[in-house]
Amino acid sequence: MQILGWVSKLLLLSFFLAVVSPLSLAQTITPLQTSVCSEADRVALLGFKARILKDATDILSSWIGKDCCGGDWEGVQCNPATGRVTDLVLQGPARDSGIYMRGTLSPSLGSLAFLEVMVISGMKHIAGPIPESFSSLTHLTQLVLEDNSLEGNIPPGLGRLPLLNILSLNGNHLRGQIPPSLGNFKKLQQLSLARNLLSGPIPITFQNFLSLQSLDLSFNLLSGLIPDILGHFQNLTFIDLSNNQLSGLLPPSLFSLVKLQDLSLDHNQLTGRIPNQIAGLKSLTHLSLSSNRLTGQIPSSISSLQNLWYLNLSRNGLSDPFPVIEGRGLPSLLSIDLSYNHLSLGTVPAWIKDRQLSDVHLAGCKLEGNLPKFTRPDSLSSLDLSDNFLVDGIAGFFTNMSNLQKLKLSNNQLKFDLFDIKLPDGISSIELQSNQLSGFLSRILNNRTSSFLEVLDVSGNQISGTMPEFIEGLSLKVLNIGSNKITGQFPGSISNLKELERMDISRNQITGTIPTTLGLLSNLQWLDLSINRLTGKIPASLLGITNLRHASFRANRLCGEIPQGRPYNIFPAGAYAHNLCLCGKPLPLCRTKK
Repeated sequence: MQILGWVSKLLLLSFFLAVVSPLSLAQTITPLQTSVCSEADRVALLGFKARILKDATDILSSWIGKDCCGGDWEGVQCNPATGRVTDLVLQGPARDSGIYMRGTLSPSLGSLAFLEVMVISGMKHIAGPIPESFSSLTHLTQLVLEDNSLEGNIPPGLGRLPLLNILSLNGNHLRGQIPPSLGNFKKLQQLSLARNLLSGPIPITFQNFLSLQSLDLSFNLLSGLIPDILGHFQNLTFIDLSNNQLSGLLPPSLFSLVKLQDLSLDHNQLTGRIPNQIAGLKSLTHLSLSSNRLTGQIPSSISSLQNLWYLNLSRNGLSDPFPVIEGRGLPSLLSIDLSYNHLSLGTVPAWIKDRQLSDVHLAGCKLEGNLPKFTRPDSLSSLDLSDNFLVDGIAGFFTNMSNLQKLKLSNNQLKFDLFDIKLPDGISSIELQSNQLSGFLSRILNNRTSSFLEVLDVSGNQISGTMPEFIEGLSLKVLNIGSNKITGQFPGSISNLKELERMDISRNQITGTIPTTLGLLSNLQWLDLSINRLTGKIPASLLGITNLRHASFRANRLCGEIPQGRPYNIFPAGAYAHNLCLCGKPLPLCRTKK
């Protein structure tokens, strides 16, 4: 009997494991049962789809069927327990102009009552206004509508979204003033309205943004003062108010933001001095105050900013004396720009020459004598010493500048032969215009020229010889050799400069005809061949340059009919003046076909 009892128990256990346990186990490990998409939410999403006239992203092609929560509707996420849409995230690639959506935002999206995140960005051609119905999305925490073509005013009703912590409307065509109602956002952490056409003052109601960490209002038309309330936002790490029309003094409270890392106020109309209290920005890494109307001296307290790696004070009215920066001052500095102030430095300060800097820009600082010798030339990436009074020191100047990419020495009094310089292999931009350089252009442009070189400007010198042949593989986008003493013919190999956007060979002594291969430069936007000795016709092949915005053939020996097509027949007549016998629009019509 005892054995029989054990057998019975084993049979009962086997039955439980075979029948009951799998059901219980399935109930234990299966996630919450997914509800089918709410019909109201599906209709709201399809309302958006109906307003999109073209979808080059192909995202909306997946919006088919009755269940928008099943995972097949791209960019849509739901609460699995309720079947209500919580996230709508549609992002296009920022740099690919061929991938976009064209249409408008449907007010139906305002019916997504449980939506928490709305991101519709990078679609480029979604236009029209931001629907007022979006103010009904009271569960919304993130509203991101960047890089579209939205128009009109920012709806004041958006201020009724109590949970919003991110609002980004960057890169649209929004106009009007920033509505004061946006100051109702008690939980807002990031506000980005950059790259629009917004005007008027920064609302005083922003004083309620006690949680704000990032503020970007750059590239608008904002005016008035920078409100002193910014100093109340002790959690701010990023402020960009650049490229507006803001005026007045730098507000004192701004310099109490101990967490602030990035401050950009450049390209405004700010006046007054940079205060000594700038030392209070203990965490600052990036400071840009360029292109304002600031005056007075640069405060020596700036040297105490231990974390500052980028400093741009260019294009102001800052004056001498320049502060003495001790050995331990600005220990993190990598990039400095003091160009175009009222500074008379004479020579590059030792603390700049001896640092391991990547960018040194001291244009228009009244530097004199020879080019400076840097202790760590291998660290330099960009060097601008243009518009000074430098005369010599080119021999060995580029030695060990292995990482130099951009060089500006224009508008000095440098006198040397191009044969005397050996440029770094990876350099991408060379600007040496308006000096006293001599020698042959082939010293820079030859079969060893780096494929990295994109900009070459040696205009306004005394360079002689002929135009060199251009090899394949060059990446030049700007070529300016105007106002020199270059002779010989215009080489047909110019067609190898496939990336060229701007070419100026004016005011030389170049002869022969304009090569028909010039018409293969489809990216060309600026062409100046004036004041040379070119003969023959303007080739009809130039009609292949469809992006041309400026051209001048003035003061040559050209003859024949001007190519009769845009833009050549609508350029001003002065672009063809002082030639032998050019005719056809915009000049008088040709008398005969010959």
